[in-house]
Amino acid sequence: MARQSISLTPPNDEWLKAQVDNQEYSSKSELVNDLIRQARNQQVEIDWIKTKLEKSENSGFTTDSKEEILAQSKSKLNE
Repeated sequence: MARQSISLTPPNDEWLKAQVDNQEYSSKSELVNDLIRQARNQQVEIDWIKTKLEKSENSGFTTDSKEEILAQSKSKLNE
């Protein structure tokens, strides 16, 4: 595992300490890794949405109703 040295602002350091003290995480490293993992997952979702929006913008107008568009969107989310 790569080892890093980072500097934290006092409020961020206190927040990390509180999470460890509350036994939410066993260490600051575990918490930071979890936060990074969450950010990476969030970025994947953002990229997916961005791709869908760009594809929609490039496809032009539709004659589908709001209900049809919603149903199509829901079905694609389940793919």
